[in-house]
Order: sequence, then structure tokens, then C-alpha cells
Amino acid sequence: MSAEPTAPRRVALVGGGVRSGKSAFALSLGRSLGARRAFIATAEAFDDEMRARIAAHIRERGDEFATVEEPVALPERIASLSGVDVVVVDCLTLWLSNLLLRDQTEGQILERIEALAAAVESARPHVVLVSNEVGMGVVPESPLGRAFRDMAGRAHQRLNRSAGELYVAMMGAILRLRPGPVAVMDEGAR
Repeated sequence: MSAEPTAPRRVALVGGGVRSGKSAFALSLGRSLGARRAFIATAEAFDDEMRARIAAHIRERGDEFATVEEPVALPERIASLSGVDVVVVDCLTLWLSNLLLRDQTEGQILERIEALAAAVESARPHVVLVSNEVGMGVVPESPLGRAFRDMAGRAHQRLNRSAGELYVAMMGAILRLRPGPVAVMDEGAR
């Protein structure tokens, strides 16, 4: 008796601006990819407002996703996941800022980005990565702001090569860029 064929593992990168709909889309996509779901949260609660945001997001996800908080060791956490069909990571830009605020050098962060790409490419579950597009605005005033913007751009370029699916959220609409043809994703397609 032959084993039932398994669906190909999917890696999706979902980007966009703040409150563009990218996280909601990523969760919807994650729900469609399997019943055993993990959500890796990279945010850290440094103040009451952020603690309230994190609590609200956990309530919104409910029991549909097992929440794993991992602000720094993201590649290792993805590599260690077992017993899940899909993992949603939200978000890469917070992870990068966590690394920058821990005084990681550009070279060290680039190594971490490569480690993340390797973890995503070899992960057993489907992987949905969420990130903020920060390179379409003004040039940041501070060296730290410019370093963050540059690292985010480099991370997006590298992880784009690891992803078979690429989505961008703009003005509440989700555009599928890969696989082609480019298309607006409607609510039924999510």
C-alpha cells in the first residue's frame, strides 16, 4: 500500500505597511494550510501599551494558534518546531529591530538573516512570514533608523528567494506577486 501523497510544503512572505491587512491575511493563509498551527511572535512588551497590544492579538487568535514568543532566536525556534502543520511568524521587522537593539553588528545580522533563510527552507511545516515594508518612505534621520531600514531591505531580498509565494498588502488589498500572474486576492481566496 502506498503512502498518501503530501501537498508540497509552502513558504510565503507577506509584506506591507502598518495596518495594511498583512497580518490578518497571513493568519487566514495559515488557517488554510493545516489544523496544527503555531504563531511565533517576535514582539517584546517593554511598556503597558505594547503589553495591551500583545494581549489583544493573542485574544484575536484564540485557540487556533499555539503562541510562541521568540524575539531573538527565530531561526533556532523555527528549526525546533515539531508537531505543527504551519507556522506564522509575525514579524520579521520586529525581529530585526530586536537584533539591532542588542547591538548586533551589520555582519552579525546578515548572518542571522542567512540562518533564518536556511531554517525556513528546511522547515517541515509550511511557513508564513510577515514583515513591514519600511523602504518606501523618507530616509530616517538617525544612523540606527537607516541601519534598520537597510537591514529590512536586505532581509526582504534574501527571504524573497526562499519563498515560493510572495504577497504585498496595500491599502487593505492583498496582491499576490508570486506565483504569477499578479492578482488581487479576494476574501474567498484567502
